[in-house]
Amino acid sequence: MEKKTVAIIFGGCSNEYGVSLISAASVIEHIDKDKYNLVLIGITEEGKWLRYSGSIEAIREDRWHMHPSCIPSFVSPSRETGGLIELVHTEYHRVPIDVVFPVLHGRNGEDGTIQGLLELAGIPYVGCDMLSSAICMDKDIAHTLVRAAGIDTPRAMTIHQGDDVEKAIVAAKDFGYPVYIKPAKSGSSIGITKAHTYQQFIEGIELAFAHDNKIVIEENIEGFEVGCAVLGNSSPRIGVIDEIELSDDFFHFTEKYSLHTSTIHLPARIDTDTEKKVRETASLIYQTLGCSGFARVDMFLSGDGRLMFNEVNTIPGFTSSSRYPNMLRASGISYTQLLDELIELALGRDEK
Repeated sequence: MEKKTVAIIFGGCSNEYGVSLISAASVIEHIDKDKYNLVLIGITEEGKWLRYSGSIEAIREDRWHMHPSCIPSFVSPSRETGGLIELVHTEYHRVPIDVVFPVLHGRNGEDGTIQGLLELAGIPYVGCDMLSSAICMDKDIAHTLVRAAGIDTPRAMTIHQGDDVEKAIVAAKDFGYPVYIKPAKSGSSIGITKAHTYQQFIEGIELAFAHDNKIVIEENIEGFEVGCAVLGNSSPRIGVIDEIELSDDFFHFTEKYSLHTSTIHLPARIDTDTEKKVRETASLIYQTLGCSGFARVDMFLSGDGRLMFNEVNTIPGFTSSSRYPNMLRASGISYTQLLDELIELALGRDEK
């Protein structure tokens, strides 16, 4: 069988740039080199696109962009060109690509921007399409659509930069402290505050607005979080459900990638009926938001047994401690098998 050429895009103009490097290094390390030819495309924090041919370790350590192998490159939106264009000694060369695997977290990668470019170019790619990526990235819009589908969400309100903050203060009092202040479009818990006091609330608003011009004020849910690794297009499957047991205030950026004080229970400590409800709800959320390929659906399970939507990660982490591959590994799908299936799903997606 002829090898497929897979372009792995990593890095990006995002505050999750570093996470992308670690995820991409794991993907490159575990992908089946007997089945795929790899083209590695790095995007610097400044937005420069470079084809890279060096070591995996240099990616992990963020030294990749200094490697002499780096060649200025870009994906052309022209379907006539059909692939990667690289600049070699003042001449442009075309590098054919069969499928792209974007290992990009956060803005300018997980929000529909890269997906839109690849759709223009007519290049198949792993993961959710442009529209669902954009929807899932925006907590306000995602929650609105999920509520319309009849699924519970935490009480919340949205404010924009320049709005009167007084209405947010009133909402926080109504919800009762603690409350969460979140940038509407950010991942890995970056820019999020769990405010226990008025002063923390005001500081949290300032922090959130430093990351986005739209923020969400959300009530705290007493309970715990469960996650579902969803895999597939029209008939998605769900891996073993996990549960986050927190020893700190919330699952913040450092905790997500170190697990110093939190514990991930796999499988989640839930009964059979609850597990069935979690699976059904995750599947409905996935379909409601138009997801395809893969995504991680996170929900809250409150102390009184209510299941509430939290968020969808359309490009969940693929680091060694990441929840998504671990949940599928627990259901019998190895990391390498998972990468194979994601590529096959991308190649088999019907573009209409």
